[in-house]
Amino acid sequence: MSNNNLESVPGVAPAPSRYRNQISKYIIYRNDRCINCSKCVEVCKAGVHQQIGASSFSRPQEHKCIGVSCNACVDQCPEKALTVIINPMIEMLGDYRWTSDLILSTWYQAETGKLPPDGLEYCIGNSGGGFDRLRIKFPENPPIELKSDEISTSIPLNRRNDNAHRVEIGLPVYGGGMSYGSVGLSTILGKARAAKAWNTFTCTGEGGYHATLYPYDDHVITQVATGLFGVREDTIKRVKIVEFKYAQGAKPGLGGHLLGDKNTPDVAAMREAVAGTALFSPFPFHSVYSVEDHKKHVDWIKAMNPKALVSVKVSTPTDVDMVAIGSYYAEAHIIHIDGSYGGTGAAPNIAKKNIAMPIEYAIPKVHNFLKAEGVRDKITLIASGGIRTAHDVVKAIALGADGVVIGTAEMVALECVRCANCESGRGCPRGIATTDRELTHQFDPEWSGQRLINLLSSWHDQFVDILKKLGMKSVQELVGRHDCLEYEGVAIHGK
Repeated sequence: MSNNNLESVPGVAPAPSRYRNQISKYIIYRNDRCINCSKCVEVCKAGVHQQIGASSFSRPQEHKCIGVSCNACVDQCPEKALTVIINPMIEMLGDYRWTSDLILSTWYQAETGKLPPDGLEYCIGNSGGGFDRLRIKFPENPPIELKSDEISTSIPLNRRNDNAHRVEIGLPVYGGGMSYGSVGLSTILGKARAAKAWNTFTCTGEGGYHATLYPYDDHVITQVATGLFGVREDTIKRVKIVEFKYAQGAKPGLGGHLLGDKNTPDVAAMREAVAGTALFSPFPFHSVYSVEDHKKHVDWIKAMNPKALVSVKVSTPTDVDMVAIGSYYAEAHIIHIDGSYGGTGAAPNIAKKNIAMPIEYAIPKVHNFLKAEGVRDKITLIASGGIRTAHDVVKAIALGADGVVIGTAEMVALECVRCANCESGRGCPRGIATTDRELTHQFDPEWSGQRLINLLSSWHDQFVDILKKLGMKSVQELVGRHDCLEYEGVAIHGK
């Protein structure tokens, strides 16, 4: 795997649910006609049924059940003592973009590092648009036959070939900005552990650089946002990538907001703020109203850390292509466009659904404009805002991105149920997006890191499988290959 810029393939290890009874797609009932013959244990290939003694069974591991697509235990039970039904709770889990199947399949991948069993959709949601209507178009016969170890999933982040770091990441994916305050330390450190394992990056968000991240300096992006919370010269000097956050796709024009209840003394100390007060990052940077002003910001970072790569995160207005070319001329290395599907439960629906351009429109718009200007090969285009699956990543790259940033997918891997309570005082009841001391102790960084390592391992295997079917030796060959996509049966020809 040396061609993937990975020292070694990160180890997949079981990272089972924190909860005694996992939410499952199916419920299995065993009635009193059961004679403990253990036929169900014998015929179930998924390991759902387990006998714990000569005369008793443990509770079925229902989250492993693949339901009617198997049904062997029901069909072959001599006493017809088993019944499998759809879990009614599934109807309440998720939404049209993050369906219950996508949530459950992400949990499975995070637990095992493998694809989920038959019966769980892991590629698309049910939104009726966007990536859910795009399909990867495979040739009937790949032009060349490739082995898995011949395929590279790595991408370079410095295409300017200047004096800054020559950074290459092992996957075309890195973790999005989530600040200490918006999420807890176990979440942040888990993201960092996974980034180091897969030779990629995670981002601090706009809340400053927590000291526990210091061992992961080479895999952390520090963010400079409009509120300048926790921005210090020493942390800018620590890292290889510094990101300016001008706007975010979930709420463009509205800035960032951390409610007072989440601004604990520890959070306030890092942000150099007063504990218990609500913190607001305005929009925009009032020091930037032109490309020249923007270049002053970039130069400011390079003056402190001459080797740093500079990333510019922007939302997706209708003129996002002009913003991208402006960032190129300001000498940024990475233009990170954030589409309208992203954001946490803290983002208001009126913003998420009505302001920014969907990322599947923004990517080809920016890619094609940079190509027309003759600079596409001199800047790295990263996309985010609703990337949920390995197939979404591939579609984004085929539309014109070099790589993607994920956020919500990481939270779902840590057993987020999409309750959209991220912004409240105690916040996430599952201890992910909260700073409440009682809730953050629900899991540790070792567990969260392993879950994310496993998820990325499953995605990596899917990338390799897809590239193999497309006859491509590198994910970089896929950039801008619109001909590899179709829109529900209608081919896309270079538009």
